[in-house]
Amino acid sequence: MNKNRTTAIIVGILILVAYLMLLTHSVDPFLGMFLEIISGLAVIGISILMFPLFKKHITLTKGYLIGKFVEGGLMFAAGFMVLIGNLIAYNKLYAVHAYFFIISAFIFYVLLYKLNLIPKWISVWGMIASVLLLIVNLLVLGGFSLNMVLTIIGYAPIILNEVFLAVWLIVKGFKVQ
Repeated sequence: MNKNRTTAIIVGILILVAYLMLLTHSVDPFLGMFLEIISGLAVIGISILMFPLFKKHITLTKGYLIGKFVEGGLMFAAGFMVLIGNLIAYNKLYAVHAYFFIISAFIFYVLLYKLNLIPKWISVWGMIASVLLLIVNLLVLGGFSLNMVLTIIGYAPIILNEVFLAVWLIVKGFKVQ
């Protein structure tokens, strides 16, 4: 198996790990902290693995790496807030985390698009989904109370895209360059 194929499989698995860890939160503070840290490590790991593929566009890649390292760091910090029972700080960290996720996800899909590593439509879906998530987060930040339908419209496209991308990478890998 070539290096790019192995990278694609590992990145796909890490995307799923990050989402699964966040979906399996529990009321146990230690477990909550552990799951947050695992998710943060997965996020940072993805960016490290993608660096060799993305380095052709170094300015965007630097932005992507910084965004993912900050995102992962905020997840670590949020995990510790869960452990000490400070849910107010946890929620504030996650509010900030969301913007780093959105920006770095958008850059991620732009890089995938520019480098033609996956079918373009998956990259475009990811870019549109990132913008939708940004709009929903900005509306909430602006004081708007969103109903369940608008919340789903904002969050579902990026979640579905990332899970789809993860499976795609595991099954098909990156396009051969």
